Amino acid sequence: MWKVKPPVAFPMEMRYQAILESLAPPDPLSQFHLKRGSPEEEFPDLCRNSTWMGRILTPAMYCRQFNRCTHSGVIFDDVIRPGIEEPGDCTGTVSVGCVAGDAECYILFCDFFDRVIEAYHEHKVSNQTPESDFNYDNLKGGDDFDTSYAIRCEVSVVRGIEDFCFPTHCSRGERRQLLLLARRVLQQLEKELPGCLFLLDGLNQEQQMGLKINPPSSSQLRIGVARDWPDARAVWVSKDSSLVVWVNMEDHLKLVSTRDDANVAEAFKCICITLQKLEEYYKELRHPFIWQQQLGWVTSSPADVGTGLRINVSIKLQLLPQHKRLPDILKRLRIRMDKTDSPTLYHVSSAATFGPNEVELTQLVVDAVKLLIAMEKRLERDIDIDELVPTQK
Repeated sequence: MWKVKPPVAFPMEMRYQAILESLAPPDPLSQFHLKRGSPEEEFPDLCRNSTWMGRILTPAMYCRQFNRCTHSGVIFDDVIRPGIEEPGDCTGTVSVGCVAGDAECYILFCDFFDRVIEAYHEHKVSNQTPESDFNYDNLKGGDDFDTSYAIRCEVSVVRGIEDFCFPTHCSRGERRQLLLLARRVLQQLEKELPGCLFLLDGLNQEQQMGLKINPPSSSQLRIGVARDWPDARAVWVSKDSSLVVWVNMEDHLKLVSTRDDANVAEAFKCICITLQKLEEYYKELRHPFIWQQQLGWVTSSPADVGTGLRINVSIKLQLLPQHKRLPDILKRLRIRMDKTDSPTLYHVSSAATFGPNEVELTQLVVDAVKLLIAMEKRLERDIDIDELVPTQK
C-alpha cells in the first residue's frame, strides 16, 4: 500500500494558510496556457545577482511559488522580473529586486515577500499590527537646522488604492479609472488647498521641464510601470507650491512636500494633514488606501511598505564625508547619505519605511541631520568627533 506523506509546513506561511488555500485553485496557470518547463528548468540564474531577491530566493522557495497566481493574473515570475532585469551592483545600495503586481501578492507570495521585507528594512514581520502616527506635534525639532548647512528638504509618501492593481500590472482601463478617482478627490482638496491638475499627455516639452517631469527611465519601461506613457498620468500642484501629488507614476499616489528652507517640521505637517484628508475622501468613494495587518500600508515595492514615508534633507558637508568612521556612523543612525553632482552637497534620508511609525521615522532623520552638522562643525575646528558617535540604535 502506498503511504501518503504528510504535507510540508512552512512557518512563514502558516498565518496565511486558510487564505492561501481559498485563493489558489488546484492549477491556476491552466487558464493562461503558459508553456513553461518545470520549476527546476525555469529557475533563474542568480549567480551574479546582488538584489535581496537574488540573495533570498532558493530553488525550493521558487518551487513553492511556481504554480500560484493572483486573481488579476500575477505569477511569481512577474514578481521577480525587476531583479532579473537589473541584478544590481554589489558595491552600492542593495535593492529589493522585486515588485508586487497587486496587493494580493503580499499574501499569496508571503513566504518570499516577508523575507525580502525583513532583510531590506531590518525589521521582523510579525502578527503585531503596525501603528501610524500622523500627529506632527509629536515631532521635536526639524524647524531649527543651521541653514548654512541644511539647504533643502523633501518629505514624500506613497499610497496604493484598494481594488486596483499596482502600476506594474494594471490595465489601461484601471489606470484611467484611477485618474478619474484622483480628479474627484483632488477637486475636494482644492476647497481647502487651491491647486491645479495637469495631465501629462496635454503638456508640451517646455511645460514638462517646468514641472520637473522626467521621461520614463529604462528600468521603468522594463518592469512595466511606464506602459502607455503618458496616458492617464497626471500631476497636481498646489497654488503655493507647497505640495505636489503625482498620479499613476511609480505608484497610484505620491505626495511630495518640498521646502527650500529645509524646514522638515512644516513639510511633514503638510504631508500629514493632506494625506489624512485624501484618505477620508477616498474612503467616501469606497476605495480606501491599501492596508494589510502585518505590513501596514502597501504599494508595489516592498521597499515602501509600512509607512511609505521618505524624508530627504540636502546638507553641505566638506570634511565629514572623508572621515573614516562615516560608514559606521550612518549605520548606527540608520540613515543613507547619497552624493549629488555637487562635491559638497549630500542627500540624507531614511533608510527604511517599515518598523517605526511616521513621527519616529521623521525624528530619526531630524536627529541625524543635527548630529552630522555638529560633527562637521567640530571637524572644521579640528576637534575629534568620537564622543559624538552614537551607540547602535
